[in-house]
Amino acid sequence: MRVYKIQSFSKWAKKEKIHDQHLLATINEMRAGNFEVNLGGKLYKKRVALGNKGKRAGARTILAFIADDKAFFLYGFRKNQMENIETQQLNALKKLAHELLGYTEEQTKKALTDKFFYEVQQNEKERTE
Repeated sequence: MRVYKIQSFSKWAKKEKIHDQHLLATINEMRAGNFEVNLGGKLYKKRVALGNKGKRAGARTILAFIADDKAFFLYGFRKNQMENIETQQLNALKKLAHELLGYTEEQTKKALTDKFFYEVQQNEKERTE
């Protein structure tokens, strides 16, 4: 299974000190059926721990997910910043999820080269973003 994070999510995660290992653990939970909300259109809301605060007080991520195929982390926010995303944001994220989940291998390679999104790494590498 390949896991990606779009550029804006990657910058947010770096600022929040959410490492690729946390994201991969989140995907393992998703694969086991553990998520907070199915938002429709293969889009899910999933909690991620921030430091030692735990998941309940931590952050929320919105990701596009197809089990045993691919996943894209699209959006993240702290729970204390907002409870939920607005309908307009949700609709835009559903559209983006549909587009990204339909990418061919060639489109994926180009997007990686163009740094539109990054592949989540088992052994996270330093990169300039």
